[in-house]
Amino acid sequence: MDVSERAAAGKAARSGASRSSHAGWDPPAGREDPVAILERQALTRVPELVPIRYGRMAASPFAFFRGAAAVMAADLAATPVSGLRVQACGDAHLSNFGAFAAPDRRLVFDLNDFDESLPAPWEWDVKRLAASFAIAGRENGFKRRQRESAVRTAVATYRDAMRTFAVMRNLEVWYARLDVESVLGQVEEAADPKQLRRVRRGIAKARSKDSLRALEKLTETVDGEIRFRSEPPLLVPGAQLAEESGAGVDLEEMLQRVLAAYRDSLSPDRQHLLDGYRFRQIARKVVGVGSVGTRAWVVLLTGADDADPLFLQAKEAQASVLEPYAGTSRFRNHGRRVVEGQRLMQAASDIFLGWCPAAGLEGERDFYVRQLWDWKRSAEVERLAPQGLEVYGRMCGWTLARAHARSGDRVAIAAYLGAGDSFDRAIAAFAEVYADQNERDHEALVAAIASGRVEALDL
Repeated sequence: MDVSERAAAGKAARSGASRSSHAGWDPPAGREDPVAILERQALTRVPELVPIRYGRMAASPFAFFRGAAAVMAADLAATPVSGLRVQACGDAHLSNFGAFAAPDRRLVFDLNDFDESLPAPWEWDVKRLAASFAIAGRENGFKRRQRESAVRTAVATYRDAMRTFAVMRNLEVWYARLDVESVLGQVEEAADPKQLRRVRRGIAKARSKDSLRALEKLTETVDGEIRFRSEPPLLVPGAQLAEESGAGVDLEEMLQRVLAAYRDSLSPDRQHLLDGYRFRQIARKVVGVGSVGTRAWVVLLTGADDADPLFLQAKEAQASVLEPYAGTSRFRNHGRRVVEGQRLMQAASDIFLGWCPAAGLEGERDFYVRQLWDWKRSAEVERLAPQGLEVYGRMCGWTLARAHARSGDRVAIAAYLGAGDSFDRAIAAFAEVYADQNERDHEALVAAIASGRVEALDL
């Protein structure tokens, strides 16, 4: 179709799902118990780590929301959609955006979590992002009008950006990205001096969060050899895990086979770079909130000497929470599903990003691999003032639109959204009522812990 036909198709989609129809949210009859959804996810996770996940999610409604992508995916499946699909993030809450180093060593702002990425309705990402702003605003004690302003700012920015991308050439869209330095001016205008100092400290911390920092924080030297620290259950060296399991499995040998398979997923130039490092040690590391319990390994390699470290993270990839509602991934390996989604949505991806199967490693599992720390930094949401949350909303809204514009029909989506604010208002209304639902779901988890139905650890 030509541009005019694509735009007409976008406008025609309003007849099946009007923009105002996105405002509503009522729990459908027979809505599944949210704790039951979490318990089902736990069946494929490391049993002794699952209580840590529950403990982290129980900390607050926002912490629960971060770990409840599967719960919201089931809820979103019953909401109106235009029928236009993109490569969706699947977990586009505001803490899954942040800064990291692009290959050209500039600090960029982008999505940074793709565990649930899958082709799906673009509205699902927008609604999860909007709800996260409403929930974070409540956590920070913001008034309703302040929360609504932040949500509408994020959604309006998404809409305006999509309309801009709709008239851009394909390559212009592909090369578009948000350099952190380029938005400092906006932050300076909106922030008071104290907030501005925090922003600049955050940027400095991001640039210092690299493999040298990981070497300092995660390892120690014993008898002249670098070793991962033992801080169970959050960080456990592979040799210690093997000894405790009594299974006689050489985890380090197994992980080296995994790394060899991972190498095959890299381009020849990245293979050459990786070959300049030698394997030293592995450890199991607990990460995040929603991912707790999935297998996550950190791998230490060194280059010229011990002062030239490279830390890789091999993280288990399971089926996306969107698959029951959006369809099965076309990739048999879920590690590849994550990697391909990330490459499609991000403006600049980690040079060591790859995937591999791991036959024999606690069963048949899929993994994706990336650098552990490479200038990574997320917003300290609890410290954001109302104006700061709006600035952050603009950054997230633009970034999500850019990610969707790379894979979906940006012309049709822009035409569906239109120039007015009816969609913005509808999503702001949805975000508030879904924040209510999230609070009820959080209370259900807290009650399940109190009753002994599930065990939680505060770690």
